[in-house]
Amino acid sequence: MRDGGTGSGAAAGAAGAGRARRRSAAAAVAKRAEVRLPPLSPYGGGLDPDGDYDGLEFTNLDLRGEEGPGARFIDCALRGCGLDETVLRRARFVDCVLSGVRGVGTDLSEASLRDVEMVDARLGGTQLHGATLERVLVKGGKIDYLNLRKSRLKDVVFEGCVLSEADFGGAELVRVEFRDCVLRRADLSGVRMKDVDLRTVAELDIARGLDRLAGAVISSAQLLRLAPAFAAQIGVRVEDALD
Repeated sequence: MRDGGTGSGAAAGAAGAGRARRRSAAAAVAKRAEVRLPPLSPYGGGLDPDGDYDGLEFTNLDLRGEEGPGARFIDCALRGCGLDETVLRRARFVDCVLSGVRGVGTDLSEASLRDVEMVDARLGGTQLHGATLERVLVKGGKIDYLNLRKSRLKDVVFEGCVLSEADFGGAELVRVEFRDCVLRRADLSGVRMKDVDLRTVAELDIARGLDRLAGAVISSAQLLRLAPAFAAQIGVRVEDALD
C-alpha cells in the first residue's frame, strides 16, 4: 500500500507539474490589443507640436510633412491618411486605430503606442527606433525597412503582414507573436527575446542575428530550413560522405 501511495503521489505530482507548465505557457501568450473607440468627432486640420487629440477621427487626410512631435492621441482613429515624412517623434498613441495609413519616412522615433491597432498599413522606412509598443496589433499590410532598433515591444502581435528588412537591432521583445506573417531579411542583431512565437511565420528569413533566437519558439519545419544557417553560425561544415 505504501508503494502504491508513493506511485500515486508521484503521478499526481507529475500531472500537477504538467498543468503548471501548461498554465505557464498560456500566461506567455501575448495580450492582444482590443480597441473599442467611443463616438468620434471628425477632424480636418493639421498637426501641431505637443498637440492634444482626444476622441477625433482623421479620415483621408494628407498629413505629409506635418510636424507633431510630442503630440498625444487618445481614443483616435486615423483612416486612409498619408504620412509621408510626417514627424511624430515622441508622440503618444493610446487606445487608437490606424487603418489604411500609408507613407514613406514617417518619424515615430521614441514614440509610445499602447492599446493600438494598425490595420492594412502600407509604410516604408518608418522610424520607430527607441519606441515603446505595448498591446499593439499590426494586422495585414506591408511595411518595408521598419526601424525598431533599441525599441521595447511587449504583448505585440504581427498578423498576416509582410515585414521586409525590418531592423530589430538591440530591441527587447517580450510576449511577441508573429502569426502567418512574412518576415524577410530581418536583422535581429543584439535582440533580447522572451516568449516570442515564430511558429506560424510563412517565410522566416533572418539576415543577421541568428544567434539571438534564444527566448523564441520555432516550428520543426522552420528548424530544418534554418539548419544550414545554424551550422554555419557555429562553424560546422555540412558535406555528404564520399563513396
